[in-house]
Amino acid sequence: MRVSTNLTTQPIGGNLLRTFIAAGVFFAFVSCQAGIPYGREGQAALDQTDWNAMTKAYVSADGWVNYGAWKKDSVRLNKYLAAVSANPPAANAPRNEAMAYWINAYNAYTVKLILSKYPLASIKDLNPKVAIYKVNTVWQWSFFKIGGEDFNLDKIEHSILRAKFFDPRIHFALNCASVSCPILRNEAYTADKLEAQLTDQAKKFLSDPIRNKVVDGTAYMSKIFDWYGGDFSKNGLKADYLNKFAPQKLPADATWKYLDYDWRLNDIKNKPGK
Repeated sequence: MRVSTNLTTQPIGGNLLRTFIAAGVFFAFVSCQAGIPYGREGQAALDQTDWNAMTKAYVSADGWVNYGAWKKDSVRLNKYLAAVSANPPAANAPRNEAMAYWINAYNAYTVKLILSKYPLASIKDLNPKVAIYKVNTVWQWSFFKIGGEDFNLDKIEHSILRAKFFDPRIHFALNCASVSCPILRNEAYTADKLEAQLTDQAKKFLSDPIRNKVVDGTAYMSKIFDWYGGDFSKNGLKADYLNKFAPQKLPADATWKYLDYDWRLNDIKNKPGK
């Protein structure tokens, strides 16, 4: 989950700066609306065997990633990503098949991005020196292709997963390679398991007191619920939706406070106690 709240600019006159930002947001919006590539009608779902094996090998059950070891297995990752690039789901693919494809693609390309510059302290280290939110951060960097079309992580998240599938649980499945993110699952998402996997991810995230907790009537919650609050409250109160999965129910009258987001890399070396 992939939001940078830092706006870094060089000293520019106020009107010029506002014009520059407005133009950037406009072009980002236009880019975001570009067509979605589709595979051949009736094609088989992409084989997730390699991604499943890699996550089993390099991701712990609690979501910490051994990037150092994974970097030595880049040939297998590149082979898998070549298959992802060449085989987007068909327009008539079953919903869960398409969702699983795009979630796995997002997470795998994020790992690829980290490994390309590893070792590093944070995914945000890959931002340009002058990073403008929703315009030119690492999430808008089109460093891969799908179906022959230039792609970036934001396009997968916002133009496809959020725009087409309307399931807030995707926020618990996408991993931005950071400590405060929902964990990277150590198995591939698949159509037949997707419903259970998304629910499990939601429960894990909401039961983790480092990321979410209720203390004396105050809900200390992940910034994800601030950044994407509308996704969780489209059909009612945000707390009502989260209480479907939270082990400690959020009181309706709770005071909400959002925790600082820890952008350090979710490297196994950063695991508490290491």
